[in-house]
Amino acid sequence: MHKNSILRLALPTPLRRLFDYLPPDSVPSQQLTPGIRIKVPFQSRTLVGILIEIVQESSVPYQKLKAALAILDDASIFSPDIYQLCHWASDYYHCSLGEVLTNALPSSLRKGKLPISFDNNFLSPISSRDTQPQLNASQQHAITTICAEKNNFKTFLLDGVTGSGKTEIYLQVMAELLQDGKQILVLVPEINLTPQTIARFRARFQLPIAALHSNLSESERLQAWLAAQSGNIRIVIGTRSTIFTPFKNLGLIIVDEEHDSSFKQQDRFRYHARDLAVMRARLNNIPIILGSATPSLESLLNAKRNRYEHLLLPKRAGNAQLPNVQIINLHTSPTKEGLSTPLLQTMQDHLHQNNQVMLFLNRRGFAPVMYCTQCQHIINCHRCDARMVYHHSPQRLHCHYCDAKRIIPTSCEKCNENSLLPIGVGTQKLEQKLIETFPDVPIIRIDKDSTKRKGTMQNLLDKIHSHPKAILLGTQMLAKGHHFPQVTLVGIIDADGGLFSADFRATEQMGQLLTQVAGRAGRAEKPGVVLVQTHHPEHSLLQTLTKGNYSQFAHTLLTEREQGYLPPFAHFAVFRAEAPIEENVIHFLLHIKTLSIDIPTINMLGPVSALLSKRKGLFRKHLLIRAAKRQALQTFLKQLIQQIENFGKSYPVKWTLDVDPVEII
Repeated sequence: MHKNSILRLALPTPLRRLFDYLPPDSVPSQQLTPGIRIKVPFQSRTLVGILIEIVQESSVPYQKLKAALAILDDASIFSPDIYQLCHWASDYYHCSLGEVLTNALPSSLRKGKLPISFDNNFLSPISSRDTQPQLNASQQHAITTICAEKNNFKTFLLDGVTGSGKTEIYLQVMAELLQDGKQILVLVPEINLTPQTIARFRARFQLPIAALHSNLSESERLQAWLAAQSGNIRIVIGTRSTIFTPFKNLGLIIVDEEHDSSFKQQDRFRYHARDLAVMRARLNNIPIILGSATPSLESLLNAKRNRYEHLLLPKRAGNAQLPNVQIINLHTSPTKEGLSTPLLQTMQDHLHQNNQVMLFLNRRGFAPVMYCTQCQHIINCHRCDARMVYHHSPQRLHCHYCDAKRIIPTSCEKCNENSLLPIGVGTQKLEQKLIETFPDVPIIRIDKDSTKRKGTMQNLLDKIHSHPKAILLGTQMLAKGHHFPQVTLVGIIDADGGLFSADFRATEQMGQLLTQVAGRAGRAEKPGVVLVQTHHPEHSLLQTLTKGNYSQFAHTLLTEREQGYLPPFAHFAVFRAEAPIEENVIHFLLHIKTLSIDIPTINMLGPVSALLSKRKGLFRKHLLIRAAKRQALQTFLKQLIQQIENFGKSYPVKWTLDVDPVEII
């Protein structure tokens, strides 16, 4: 190696730059290839960086360069497509290349541990094939169309009503690719959907299958990662970070429930796994399927513009029929602890016929407000601008934003009267009401609180399938892709949440959630009924949804978005800042805003307070950056970050940038 050779590394820090080091003594030049991990000193720490290139000159004087401590790999630890994908993602999301590359590795490799040999005992057991159901014409057309492009990059939007047999299409397309010796990547939005998906796949294929999600131990995740890299695992199923799994011969990517906001990472490296999946398919020249009963407006517009091929499944598979949806007007039928009389009576009828009932309430805890009846004081979190939620089991007040917990006071902290009452209804309170009302019926609650421990979600799902008569109660976790053939009635406790939000995406998300929840009813041979409780029964969008017409609902929203110059007809980024002193945040963001004054292609709105204006003791505000063209936005953001890195240290604030945000408030 040339004596003046310098190693240029990407390090896992927020700093958007590369760092120069000297190579260790006596390292053969052939061992120094881009993509290897190198352990280096950094300030007072030791970090594991990724070699990007070898150069002969540095902006740092040669004698001041530090030497690397150790070379950890003989060859790049990244597959070529992942290495390219990470570079693209770093540029697009304006995140440091070191953070992006590090994020793509299992945690044990991030820490500098050496890759171990693949353990064949990790492989899932081989299962016998199950029988393939009879396909309808729409399903057969979708399979034929996708398989015709199996050797090319093409994006298919598989748009089918709930229960239309999208999974069967996945399985039959997968079978075609597996026969060709290919590997397959399947992305699902939630960890809790992974066991259900694996069970379907294991029943069909006599092949090893791996699951990748955050509940795995370090060693389990590394084993699955190595198995995919070596080609020993043919099918990998996982949540959003699984998009960075290396494959020896990747042939197909499937993104199930492509509309789900869980595919968007909400901190540090804020990527969208669906969009990275499309880019990865392009890099590998392979097909990708985006499946949903409620496609995102972005995907629908891409299909309309012929960037995606739109495959429609308008009917449920087999003999199943779409449910009958009815509205309950809460002005004429008020609720008692969340349940109206018509809903209670219908529940009794369905339970009497030994069927299951599902109730959807997207509010955890016992009651959302602890209220003083004497002075009207509401207990808030001391660190956040948020109300403390009363939890009954265990009894405590809990902030769902910063995770702060408090014992329940015996008297009001403002007037000292013993007049505190829990107000409102959460899943815990509704569960208590159901136990009292239906003492002989199993009540199965599924939310974040009831599924914290490893394995509890699967235990609850097993309980659901073992009780023909039961009441299922839960949050949005229940709405996502689960198949409950015994459910004949779905009750939506409060349908009004997304109708009047300040976030322009809230209505779309509300429509998707209500449609998905309603789709849990009547999925087998039993007919289904959906009852929707609302204070706004005449709302036009709610009327459209209750007629089962998500397509018309989405068309209306697309028209509104185009008229309002909103995504997907414009391109957004959110620039967020937070600090203990509110004035520092305001001055910093106002300075940022001045940088766009003379740029006609950029429109900057704000600064405005976040919906939760104070969190964990920090004041939070943001700017909304809007451009008609994606490239104009990208060019401006790149220039903006360079300028901020020059003057930003003079402001004691923490800032983040979110490109293509799913939340703007």
